[in-house]
Amino acid sequence: MKKTVVIDIVALSSRVIGEHTPFLKSWIDKKQHSVIEPVLPAVTCSAQSVYLTGKMPNEHGIVGNGWYFQDECEIKFWRQSNRLVQSSKIWDKLKSENPEFTCANLFWWYNMYSTVDYAVTPRPLYPADGRKMPDCHSQPMELRDRLQKELGQFPLFSFWGPNANISSTQWIADAAKKVDEWYNPTLNLIYLPHLDYALQKYGIDFEKIGKSLQEIDAVAADLITYFENQGTQVILLSEYGITTVSKPIHINRLLRSAGWIQVKNELGLETLDAGTSKAFAIADHQVAHVHIQDEKVYEQVKSLLENTPGIEKVLDKKAQKKYGLDHERSGDLVVVADQDSWFTYYFWLDDQKAPDYARCVDIHRKPGYDPVELVLDPNIKVPLLKVGSKVLKKKLGFRYLMDVIPLDASLVKGAHGRIPESDKDKPVFISGSDLNSKEKLQPTEVFELIYQAVKS
Repeated sequence: MKKTVVIDIVALSSRVIGEHTPFLKSWIDKKQHSVIEPVLPAVTCSAQSVYLTGKMPNEHGIVGNGWYFQDECEIKFWRQSNRLVQSSKIWDKLKSENPEFTCANLFWWYNMYSTVDYAVTPRPLYPADGRKMPDCHSQPMELRDRLQKELGQFPLFSFWGPNANISSTQWIADAAKKVDEWYNPTLNLIYLPHLDYALQKYGIDFEKIGKSLQEIDAVAADLITYFENQGTQVILLSEYGITTVSKPIHINRLLRSAGWIQVKNELGLETLDAGTSKAFAIADHQVAHVHIQDEKVYEQVKSLLENTPGIEKVLDKKAQKKYGLDHERSGDLVVVADQDSWFTYYFWLDDQKAPDYARCVDIHRKPGYDPVELVLDPNIKVPLLKVGSKVLKKKLGFRYLMDVIPLDASLVKGAHGRIPESDKDKPVFISGSDLNSKEKLQPTEVFELIYQAVKS
């Protein structure tokens, strides 16, 4: 077996490879460059699961970054147990063929309780006093302590949120080199998220995203050089490309205005009660799963969505088969935005009644994905003072609400999830020329190419 590293640079596409990424451009020019036809939805959890299983969502079950857990009547995003993925993984196949094979997984999703040999993934601490503290989870468990002793505490608050920056990506890259040094895994999977932040905030605006492109280029240069200097073959890929958008669609507000969403009053604020709603949407970037729990309103819901500006496709269960998305976790309808639009999770009609978590970075309680979490509320006059005072309360052990996120979806300028028209906006697969000669790949083919790379 040949030692291989797979580096996932999130949101890397041909569109953004250029003058701001001199190392990557030069390196890619010498390699075989393929475009990946993205899975629908083109989001992290679905795409990674396709790459690692060779199966589409209708088999592996990861229909998005989150879905409706019907037995619990709850919408849950960013779950972490690998047991949610209903197909065997590439490392299982390789290990069954050679017991000497080992695999490390650095921050690819569904990385807890998997059958890899070495795993590191974000996992905050939540003490009983309400605090949220940076930390990570690892397999073996002592790896977490060893890494944080060497590299410092995992910078969770730079991994996502308004303070998202290169330090979390740098930490992951440094951790990947440490894991390689200590354990020498046959296959090393590395996730570098940095490009996601600026591209979702600003779209394809090189004046604003140029710095982020330069930063990821530097990290990639160091990481690729490290592995190639020891003879490790490097595969570089991405899950999706990000395109510019300007039109948020408040799909749950449409359903609520039609009388199909049930909300609950909690201390004067509203929360979505999915279990008693006739119809509701789980927004996930440019795709939304719509669950209809009263079949009497099915046709009305479908008609409303088909006639909503910004919605390009409304897929019933039969139409979902074309995209390999017909799974029990999928919505009764899956809706896809047009190229200029994306879906918010917002279900309230009055911002004064928005739930308290709406103005916070709270990825697990929100019933949908919220890219506005990347933006600090522009209405805060002295943001450093407000954030600083809340951090001080945290350090003193007081309960606090880090309510610094705006409720203005128009601030988001980049999105993904649908299948873009141009190949320049699709994910990429770059490897040695002897591994792949196809100009375009289906997402399921990535599995086989990684497998063959290790087997070579």
